[in-house]
Amino acid sequence: MRLSELSGKEIVDVKKAERLGVLGQTDLEIDENSGQIKALLIPSLKWFGFRKQGGEVRVPWRHIQKIGADMIIIDIPDGENGRD
Repeated sequence: MRLSELSGKEIVDVKKAERLGVLGQTDLEIDENSGQIKALLIPSLKWFGFRKQGGEVRVPWRHIQKIGADMIIIDIPDGENGRD
């Protein structure tokens, strides 16, 4: 799958049933040796499109459960909140 095919998909946490963001408004953490995506970095606490003070949610690639036509479903195990 190409990165352009992922752009614009909503990222949804299956446990919290909450929308975390849209891919394209997120950053990617990429392994510089292999070129593989290690994690999605999703800014938190947005207000009218501007980022307020706050961290980000780091979603390791292994926690992505399903990539569908419109959204990416993630499942972060209990005990790993992903907040930085």
